[in-house]
Amino acid sequence: MTSKLLQASVVTMANIKSLHRRIWISLSMILSVMLVVVVLVGFLAMARGFETALEGAGSDEVAILLAGGGRDEQGSSIPQVLRHAIEGIPSGYSRVARSDRGPLISAELVVPVDARLKDGGGIQTVSLRGMQETGIRLRKLVTLTDGRFSRPGAAELVVGADVVRRYEGFDLGDAVTFGATHWTVVGHFEAKGSAFESEIWSDLSAVQTLFKREGDIQTLRLGLEAPGIPQVLKAYLSDLATIPVIVMTEKEFYIGQSQRVSRMIRLFGWPIALLMTVGATAGALNTMLSSVSDRSVEIATLRAVGFSRTAAFIGTWVEALLLTIIGAAVGATVSVLLFNGWEASTRAGGSGQIGFDLRVSLEILAQAWALALIIGVVGGALPAFKAARIPLIRAMRGTA
Repeated sequence: MTSKLLQASVVTMANIKSLHRRIWISLSMILSVMLVVVVLVGFLAMARGFETALEGAGSDEVAILLAGGGRDEQGSSIPQVLRHAIEGIPSGYSRVARSDRGPLISAELVVPVDARLKDGGGIQTVSLRGMQETGIRLRKLVTLTDGRFSRPGAAELVVGADVVRRYEGFDLGDAVTFGATHWTVVGHFEAKGSAFESEIWSDLSAVQTLFKREGDIQTLRLGLEAPGIPQVLKAYLSDLATIPVIVMTEKEFYIGQSQRVSRMIRLFGWPIALLMTVGATAGALNTMLSSVSDRSVEIATLRAVGFSRTAAFIGTWVEALLLTIIGAAVGATVSVLLFNGWEASTRAGGSGQIGFDLRVSLEILAQAWALALIIGVVGGALPAFKAARIPLIRAMRGTA
């Protein structure tokens, strides 16, 4: 065993030292592996960043009610009778947070509005959320960084940090026109990088009136004293209306939203990466077959002096794995430098654009490395078998 390992190490070193003779074809293999890693990491980092932005917005201490059969805000419509019934929910139901006026409830409505990207960019859709004053109290992650919150009934806006950073016209004191109404920016807020920062907030009654949506409510948020919704409370809330009602925690709601979009991103990313892997594997086969042909006389000479077929096989296979590892390492480095923290945006749940930062995690890098190693293992196996079975006489004559 020791002898075979020593022979394999000698063949491997000989292969590595002769790489300069085929530098360009070796670089092409490294580049193809690098591209596979970069593409896969890019898609997975996008999916993970989006999940982080949405999941960070949710709380286990807030219940969300949707009605009408929709599982997102745009497809939900809360009837007034349901709102009034919840406002009068009996005090006997545990875990419902209360104030002097009763349960902590915020009726909310989201309206899509257009905003222009900075630096001469195009128009994108942003979510303008009308909410009651209680809605701010229910979002414990939110911190007012400038100005103040909007007054009841006034055409005033409080703008999330991501909107301020990416779009024109949302500095403190700016006048913004949505439809036929001029709105004034009176405040900025942050929410620890969550999806809330991609929204614009205003008073519910102002949004309903100025967008001619009087009486429209899409969601109800209900404060809870402890994480989770007791089954008895969930059953009570579901029975309050004659139309279908969905009750879940805010965290469950945003996790569901994030999973739908991130699943779509991965469904695009993995097939593209796998197709590129097939191409890279074919490139690796071509590279390693060229390597074996280039070294056929050397391999035959080693075989003639007593080196085993196993040594020839391992030496060629390790060369393929080494080139793959170099390509994967370069790809991982480029991915971290290029993608980690890079800003992107997409739509979720039929609402406006949600800004988020791409996140390159160790788990994502491990998946990309595993895919890259498959290229080396598969792409190096056939040439390694060829190297182990080179006819000695033909190789010594340079005709293998």
